[in-house]
Order: sequence, then structure tokens, then C-alpha cells
Amino acid sequence: MSQPPDVRQHFLGSLSQTERAVLAYEWRFWARPKQLPPDGDWAFWVLKAGRGFGKTRTGAEWVRAQIESGQCKRIALVNDTAADVRDVMITGPAGLVSVCPPWNKPVYVANLRSVTWPNGGIAIAYSAEAPELLRGPEHDGAWADEPSKWKNLKKADTEGGTAWDNLMMGLRIGDPQCVVTMTPRNIAWVRELLLRSGVVVTGGTSYENRDNLSPRWFKNVVSKYENTRLGRQELNAELLEDVEGALWTTHLIEAARVPVFPLDRLRRVVVAIDPAVSKTATSDETGIVVAAVGDDGEAYVLADGSDKYSPDGWARKAIQLYQQWQADRIIAEANNGGDMVSFTVQTVASQMKVHAPVTLVHASRGKQTRAEPIAALYEQGRVHHVGMFVDLEGQMCGWDPRVDTDSPDRMDALVWAMSHLATEMIQEPQDLLFTDTRDPEDAAREARAQAAQAVQDAIEATGIFWPGE
Repeated sequence: MSQPPDVRQHFLGSLSQTERAVLAYEWRFWARPKQLPPDGDWAFWVLKAGRGFGKTRTGAEWVRAQIESGQCKRIALVNDTAADVRDVMITGPAGLVSVCPPWNKPVYVANLRSVTWPNGGIAIAYSAEAPELLRGPEHDGAWADEPSKWKNLKKADTEGGTAWDNLMMGLRIGDPQCVVTMTPRNIAWVRELLLRSGVVVTGGTSYENRDNLSPRWFKNVVSKYENTRLGRQELNAELLEDVEGALWTTHLIEAARVPVFPLDRLRRVVVAIDPAVSKTATSDETGIVVAAVGDDGEAYVLADGSDKYSPDGWARKAIQLYQQWQADRIIAEANNGGDMVSFTVQTVASQMKVHAPVTLVHASRGKQTRAEPIAALYEQGRVHHVGMFVDLEGQMCGWDPRVDTDSPDRMDALVWAMSHLATEMIQEPQDLLFTDTRDPEDAAREARAQAAQAVQDAIEATGIFWPGE
């Protein structure tokens, strides 16, 4: 077990320089108790901790210990993408290559996706974006990093198995164990994992590793999110329940989430901006969300570029996203200086040599009234998040319009984008089902007219004014 600081200091003072060099790699001496594997017979150790806790170091040290002791000879390393495995789990500051001592350094061969120790033990890299690679190989241990935030969590191979499914099927050598390191999100997959038999959960917060983290990070970042819903999730690692009265729920978003949607199937793409009027320590974020309608008549949330920006900064970010997603238009709220918003976007667009048409939108009614028709589209399963947007979804599921009169900026940008796209979300006549005996063409025209009117009524109810484009 790790020793109290005063005991460690006294002990270190009695060591030679060589002994100190060796001790630097004795993880059980330096680790906090929560960073050491739990006692007992467990199949899954879930380290559910806040950002900066030291989860990556803990996972890497567990793998190292298993290989060096000979308890495991073949361990799977799994993250969302191949780059995540390489940059975080293997070569990162707290990754496998970094934590191992010079006299027992493993060899990382990128094209073989392998990390091999002198004793023959091996760790093999896999990713959720390529689940088929985990179909077949056997392992006697596994480390999965941040699975609750994998964009490809649900991506399946041709046989229908996700990376997690295939990993579980391959953990069949000896008495395998799996370590899961994550800052949790309230999604069904996490809830199901925590209820499995043989699961031991260790909880921790960002504050527990404060001595090893930048004071500036605590001052500028942590203080911003303390006592907020997002802070409870990202810093305290709480598995948040949905807020009663919120227009969106985690289940609602999760049920319609997709890992990817081809760019060539997008029929109309917009970048929506909810601009902040200033950039200070206390100013609001500028919400910037990219959304689209696909050729199936469904809506897709593609990107969240929200942050604190200067006016030039948010305009530049919006135009970058406009180019990246080959958007058709930039939508911007005009209530806070509409002329300024349009002028800023067009000025920056000119500097970047980009033609970016702007539509200004004006809200004459409350935020709840504007958001309700969009929440209804989610309830119908017609809006899909392409991947995960932790901050945006946290705002959506944490906003109770009965209590919070000021809605979050990311969510506002989403509402503006979806409101603009709503009229595009009308199915083509050939997609409609007919259950009457009228002429199909007449029925199609009537059904489409009714759908168009329903969407128009919903938009008018929000009090949004759309000037001519």
C-alpha cells in the first residue's frame, strides 16, 4: 500500500541515488490507495473517476504489473480510435511506454499494433472504430479506456458484434480480468456494466490528484465548472440522473444516436451560432452547432464547436466548420446586435476568402417555447447525434425550463439549427405509406401539405422570424 507523505520523505532520505532511481518505478509505493487494484475475486475493475484523477496511469500500471509478473501474457488495449490507443494508452505521458523502467522497457511496433516486453508478454491495440479486429483473438486480460465516451461504441462488424462484444468473447484464457477507466456518462451501456456480476467500482474525483495537476488548470478550468451539472460529471465522476422537467433525457438522445453518417447523404447543412457579446472570465460561451438533414428526411447533429471566443474567434470557428462540413448557410441569433453579428461573419469570411451566406434569426418568445418543438422531434426519433457531444448533451439534459430562465448557449445554437432545418424534414411522397383508397398521388399531396403545415405551425409557435434569404 502507498505510504503517508511524511513516511515516504523519511524513507527517501535514507536511500542511495541508485535505490531512488529504482524506487521511482515502484508504483505501489507512489500510488494512492484508489489507484491500486481491489482485493478479492473480480472480473471487472471499473475506475470511475474525474478528469485528471490519474486513470490512465492506473490502467497502464495495472497492465505493466500483469505482464511483468507473468499473470497475463496477452492483454487487449481498447479505445475509441487507433489514435486514442496509441496517443493515450501506449505513447502518452502516462501510457505504457512511459511508466515502464528502462531496464524492462517494452518495444512498441506501430504497424503490428503491439507492445512487447522482454519476457514475451504482449499488449495489442484495438479500437471501437474497427470492431472486426477483435473477432477471433484471445486474451487473458484487457484494459478499456473511456468507453462511455466512445463515438463508435455501437459500431458493429459485418457479423453484428461491437468492439466491446467481441472483446468479451475473446476474454477466455485462464481467469481473465478487465480494467475499465472512465469518467462516466449516464448511458445505458454504463448502467448495464455497473450492474454486471463480478464488477468492482472505485470512485474518485479530480481533486484527489491536485498535487500533480497544474494550479492554473484548477484556477481557470475547474473553478468554472465547480457546482455545475457538468462539473459533477466531469470532475466528481457522478453518474448523473436526468433532471426532472428537462425537455431532453439521456435515453431520448441515446436511442437515436448513430456512430457516423456519410457526408454525401446530407441534403442541407447549417452552422448555427448563439453569440456571446463579450469575452471575459464571466461571459457566456458562444454556442456553435453544425446540423443537417439527410436524404432520409432525418436530422443529424454533426459537430459542437462551442467555447468562449472573441467576436473574431467565434466567426472564424463558424466559418471553419462551414468549410469542413460543406455547409449551405450560417444561422445566427440577431437579438444581441444582429448587424454586428452579420458584419463580423462577413468580414472574417472575406479575410478567409470564403463565401458564407448568413441568415439572422429573431426570437420574440421564450426559450422554452422555442425549444419544445425541437424536443418533440427528438421524441419522434427524428434527430440523431452523430457520435457523442458531452457538453452539449449535458446542457440539454440538465436544463429545466421551469427553473432556469436562461438556457445554455450550446443548446440554444442547437435549437436555432433545428428550427431552420425543420421544414426540410418532410418525407418525399414515395416514402409515405398509404392506407386509404384515394389516388396515391392525391393522397401524397395531401399528406405532404399536412406535414408542411404542421411543421410551419410549430415554427410559428416559437416566435422565430425568418427574413428572406
